[in-house]
Amino acid sequence: MDGQGRRESMITWEVVNGKPKRFEHILSPEALAFVAELQGIFGMYREQFLTERTHKQVRFDAGKMPHFREDTVSIRYDEFWRVAPIPADLVCRKVEITGPASKRSMVVNAENSGADCYMADAEDSDCPTLSNVLQGQLNMYDLVRRQIDFKDEKTGKEYKLNDKIATLMFRPRGWHLLEKNILVNGRPMSASLFDFGIYFFHNAKELMERGSGPYFYLPKLENYEEARLWNDVFVFAQRRLGVPQGTIRATVLIETILAAFEMEEILYALKNHSAGLNCGRWDYIFSYIKKFRKHPGFILPDRAQVTMDRDFLKAYCVKLIQVCHKRGAHAMGGMAAQIPLKDPEANKKVTEKILADKRREVEAGHDGTWVPHPGTVAIARQPFDEVLGDKPNQLEVMREDVVVTEFDLLRPHSGEITEAGLRTNISVGIQYLEAWLRGIGCVPLYNLMEDAATAEISRSQVWQWLNHKAVLADGQTVTGEFVAMMIRGEFDKIQEEMGAEKYAASKLDLATELFARIIFSKDFTEFLTLPAYEHLKHN
Repeated sequence: MDGQGRRESMITWEVVNGKPKRFEHILSPEALAFVAELQGIFGMYREQFLTERTHKQVRFDAGKMPHFREDTVSIRYDEFWRVAPIPADLVCRKVEITGPASKRSMVVNAENSGADCYMADAEDSDCPTLSNVLQGQLNMYDLVRRQIDFKDEKTGKEYKLNDKIATLMFRPRGWHLLEKNILVNGRPMSASLFDFGIYFFHNAKELMERGSGPYFYLPKLENYEEARLWNDVFVFAQRRLGVPQGTIRATVLIETILAAFEMEEILYALKNHSAGLNCGRWDYIFSYIKKFRKHPGFILPDRAQVTMDRDFLKAYCVKLIQVCHKRGAHAMGGMAAQIPLKDPEANKKVTEKILADKRREVEAGHDGTWVPHPGTVAIARQPFDEVLGDKPNQLEVMREDVVVTEFDLLRPHSGEITEAGLRTNISVGIQYLEAWLRGIGCVPLYNLMEDAATAEISRSQVWQWLNHKAVLADGQTVTGEFVAMMIRGEFDKIQEEMGAEKYAASKLDLATELFARIIFSKDFTEFLTLPAYEHLKHN
């Protein structure tokens, strides 16, 4: 190990195996000192909150259900507080595009896509090899300074930013993840603090000089206290680097079932730094399965049948709109995972699905939405322009026509569990893991863009159906033998589709082994990427 540094506070840091040369300015001594200081001050609080997550899960397993908190009722019933005024370049967010921060061509294409905002992702759509993590930070450094233009030497294609580009937002990894390549006082540091700290250190003042600011998306929060920890980090970071308080703005992804019961409190915790809330639908479905995994009354049908227009998902969307607009914050819709297809007839169906999803969102009261591909930006914008016209948002829509209860937020979807749904979940889970183990964080599968969140749904549904011996629509019980047979069958199909040469260079064997281990484990694996992370080559 080398790259060791030290501050007066005796906080030490190390970069495992040294700094890759092309990233030396990203991992400057000053930047590393800053993130090490963040870890030294806030790391222990993160660990306490993760421990509390484990304790809560024990209570859920025993039958206790989430509810609206009694100790924060004063926050919910205070009619006067509002989030800070919205910055000018975040007033209109009708369409936001997202993709992995580490893919330079995708960064340029996203910025040029015509979307209002671009969320550069260091989380679910990226794979956290050290190379990817640092390349993402380098891309952000160059993007902010408009020096990201380049020519692809393999294809000869040139990538150049347009004069008008999307407003940049950045998503660090969640509180549950570590960055094992950066040691602080001999231990891996929080991936959240590393991603945030490096980005903020290098780019905050440059963004301000260019008329914008350091804007973030915060993933996988579960409660008010975890949001308050982020706020404490923001306050310290701004003070430490001489950035005015309130310059940072963060949109929180409400993508855990527990956060849905504390949306107003989460906004309050970040009210001086808030840019709203977002319906992170895929992780939300995963969280629903995960938290209620011991209870047969919460078994969900095929993933394709778990839609946003009914039951617990519809209630959560309406509640998010109510909370945000009451407090003057944006209520962002979720991801349309469809991607453009070459076949005109098939692509027409893709367009229809996106339009239907976005009409539902704008008519419900959302201020904007997400897409994963530049080719779907204009499609997603159409319903918002039709309803809003020249208005940048619809913060005036209060949705006082609906009362969302605790029961509404918990109501499971009805529907069938089918053999086709089980096969698709197994195939998606294995193929995504295989790509992830090769350093790829988002993969087009079956005409959808799959990332860690959608893969989590697939594997958690298989675990849920197996552990509760769910009965398929054709009468077949989901047993261990049946699932093992299907895993072997899907492995054979994937291997055949790959061909001998591609299979030899793949991670298919390891991916299938990991998937099976997670599925057949008696205990639910909290996150798919945690055991997989141990197998990544960090180069």
